[in-house]
Amino acid sequence: MTVLDLAAPAPVRGEVTEFRLLGPMVVHDGVTGTDIVPPGPKQRALLATLVIRAGEHLSVDSLVEELWGDRPPANAPNALQAHVARLRRLLPTPGHEWISTLPTGYLMTLGPASTDVARFAHLSHQGRAKVPEDSRNATELLCHALSLWQGTALQDSRHGPICTAEADRLEEQRLTTLEALYEASLNCGRYVEIISALERLTSDHPLRERFYDLLMVALYRGGRQAEALGVYERARRQLVTVLGIEPGPALRARMEAILHHSPGLGAPRPRKLDLPQELVHLQARIEQLVRDQKDLLRRMQQEHGQ
Repeated sequence: MTVLDLAAPAPVRGEVTEFRLLGPMVVHDGVTGTDIVPPGPKQRALLATLVIRAGEHLSVDSLVEELWGDRPPANAPNALQAHVARLRRLLPTPGHEWISTLPTGYLMTLGPASTDVARFAHLSHQGRAKVPEDSRNATELLCHALSLWQGTALQDSRHGPICTAEADRLEEQRLTTLEALYEASLNCGRYVEIISALERLTSDHPLRERFYDLLMVALYRGGRQAEALGVYERARRQLVTVLGIEPGPALRARMEAILHHSPGLGAPRPRKLDLPQELVHLQARIEQLVRDQKDLLRRMQQEHGQ
């Protein structure tokens, strides 16, 4: 299973408002089932910043910097207040005060609402924890997590330091989740299916050694040892040229293992499936019948000998 197998995120259950940051800034109204998009870039950036720092007091100065950087308008506090007022009118669930005005700033309260970031983090954590013992279930959870992404995180809201830092953090989590997904896929014997995706990832992230590592294993298990060693050389050239460093010990060890056909590189054996209870009883009955047959045969031989 790859990321493309789950192209659309699962719907949010119940009448829950969800703030979505994994792509364009969108507010999903769980009551009406509609998506609300703040109309201007400043409003989207403001809402994203408030959601990222929900539950925290954000000063007027920090929000002005987030929206206008080092070139704020002369009436920046008033302009910020106008944007907040528009957001209040835009957000769903009448009766819930999303944005509170404080003496020196604003406070976002999510209340019963959720975020796609929280859903992604939960699914990713669950999936990564299951990779060693239950890779098949792990691939489903990790694909589900990655399907929540509808583009670059905060792609239309990266104006200031808060959103930029959060987008970078989320991108790192996405890449870590991808690494876990393809490790689980290898454990399930799907090495042929993931080679193309890993080729793209090594091209898109040429300094990330883990993607090279996974690609080398996938190629080796597919009977392409020479190409797997070639991937190592490509990784080494990138690292030396760009960073002036050699590959790390993990990637070097992988190259040595492939070069010497290490037995540990073989595809892991699939986990033994738990039989349904009926089959367990049937298997036990068959074993008992075999034992009874052996006892009967032994007694017959003893009687014949007498």
